[in-house]
Amino acid sequence: MTIPPRADTLALMHEYTASESLRKHMLAVEAAMRAYARKFGEDEERWGTTGLIHDFDYERFPNNAHSPTEEHPSEGVRILRGKGYPEDILQAILGHAQYCNTPRESQMAKTLFAVDELTGLVTATALVRPSKSVHEVEAKSVRKKMKDKAFARGVSRDDVINGAAELGVDLDEHISFVIESMKARSSDLGLSGS
Repeated sequence: MTIPPRADTLALMHEYTASESLRKHMLAVEAAMRAYARKFGEDEERWGTTGLIHDFDYERFPNNAHSPTEEHPSEGVRILRGKGYPEDILQAILGHAQYCNTPRESQMAKTLFAVDELTGLVTATALVRPSKSVHEVEAKSVRKKMKDKAFARGVSRDDVINGAAELGVDLDEHISFVIESMKARSSDLGLSGS
């Protein structure tokens, strides 16, 4: 099944998401998804679309109760299904939220889960540097920040660790790979530095 053009997906994301930081998060996840698609020899547009749209409904339907069927990401998946987005993308989006109890069967679904929380941790690590640049972030500094429970409190360390394990990649290599993917898009992410 064909996927909508990136411009349409980006417009939809902007329509539903006013928060600049949440928009940048989705762009970071898109960058990591595209990089992994290239690495694995998969469809870069399809994987990129999945990353770009995975949290578009989060602001309107935050799901603080972690309902598996209401609000984020279930509501977003219903909207995307109505717009004709392919089922594999929808399954990956449902799978990125543990509480949906949707098995991550595809490589794409496992990758989305593996990069989602990690991009947030990399962003937070970059933003506490004096330069605010992702170009100065290394895997070891992200690993060090992971140990500090007060740092980037909203990021699930378990999801980062389990995501790499599910994907079958070494955690340090995974962190480095995601940092590199974000460096390539640093200006879009507001992480080029001062």
